[in-house]
Amino acid sequence: MRNCQLSGVITGNLLLRYTANLVYSLNGGVRIGRDIGGAGDKPNGAQGILTIEPGVVIFGASGADFLLIERGSQIFAEGTATRPIVFTSRTNMEGTAGDNAIGQWGGLVILGRAPIHTCIGSGITGGSVNCESQVEGAGGFYGGATPTDNSGRLRYVQVRYPGFEVSTNNELNGITFAGVGSGTFAENIQVHNSSDDGIEWFGGRVNHRYVVITGADDDSLDTDFGYRGNIQFGLVYQRSGGGDRMIEAETTGFDLRSPRSRPTFANISFIGRRAPNGLLFRGGTDFNVWNSVIQKDQGACVQFADAFTITTDSANDKVGPPNLRSVFMACAGGAANGSGGVTTQQVTDILSETGRNNVLTGTSTLTGTWFPGANELAVTPFNANGANSFFTNTSYIGAFSGSSDTWYNGWTCGLGGSTPACTVAPTPIQ
Repeated sequence: MRNCQLSGVITGNLLLRYTANLVYSLNGGVRIGRDIGGAGDKPNGAQGILTIEPGVVIFGASGADFLLIERGSQIFAEGTATRPIVFTSRTNMEGTAGDNAIGQWGGLVILGRAPIHTCIGSGITGGSVNCESQVEGAGGFYGGATPTDNSGRLRYVQVRYPGFEVSTNNELNGITFAGVGSGTFAENIQVHNSSDDGIEWFGGRVNHRYVVITGADDDSLDTDFGYRGNIQFGLVYQRSGGGDRMIEAETTGFDLRSPRSRPTFANISFIGRRAPNGLLFRGGTDFNVWNSVIQKDQGACVQFADAFTITTDSANDKVGPPNLRSVFMACAGGAANGSGGVTTQQVTDILSETGRNNVLTGTSTLTGTWFPGANELAVTPFNANGANSFFTNTSYIGAFSGSSDTWYNGWTCGLGGSTPACTVAPTPIQ
């Protein structure tokens, strides 16, 4: 098998063609473009455009190998349901990555010019063109005042065995979306066995459909710095041997600058195996979770931390407690947990408010690990489209309508059915 090596800074247009018995590798941090700044006028900035054909395989050999898309540059990685694009590790290519392998290369980082609220320097207004921050792990800058910024298209993409701790609290995730705008298309994405978070968002507005996070060793989905995007249809499945929260949501420790984090996730099935509580909301974040299922072998389903998280403060754009509606909860540690000035009873009372239609003490009837059974199907869904036009109304909660609804088949790994084991090397052979 032939190997084409990528390295350094790439400007202009680069096409990675699909060719039988050809793979691509990352030699260190590969950067597409040079940062153009929040206003698009940064000296020496230059656009790069990376296009990847369906079926292409790209691998890294260590945590120092990552792919980064700079502000103003784009990636067009569009696989198909039968020929996904796969980012993975050298050990996976060699067939030696085990079921619990993690952190074997850096990951994918996309930086954009959409609003964030945590800025380098003092006296800078959050969400302004001059509000920028430096991304964890890779050193690039992101942020600006273009909510619809377009960093390209991702579709039918796997990211296997990524993640790397550069230093304490300075880590590469499976995929990092930092200041990425709503003009970016990102659907049908799987991150498998990341050593850090599966996906982390630092501000921005990018939206997603059909997201699969399997085996993340830290948080599966992590939102921060004023992220206000939407996700519909997702599966989060933890390994028994690793994993922290399935959602960790905050808005950077009580930072009162706008935009405040306010994501909306709908039709997500959360299958937890680890002791920490399943969904953690803290630091004053706003958040919507609609039409979803939470099942955990250990720990509580939902934790609210910090009194400001459950506060309504219109002067600081704080709309109130996290808003869960039509969520079925079946967790060994109960539905609710409170900390940092929030009591467990307060969390229970919020989740139980009239009109929320949550099931707090459900008995799981899931079949085949994540497909809904009678109890989950008995929950009346919330009218998501009526509240947010991004969403499609469904007649069911969770990611799947039933056991025949296998939208993940063909383009993911490790989920049974027609999906290959993730440990099997993804070889581009016609």
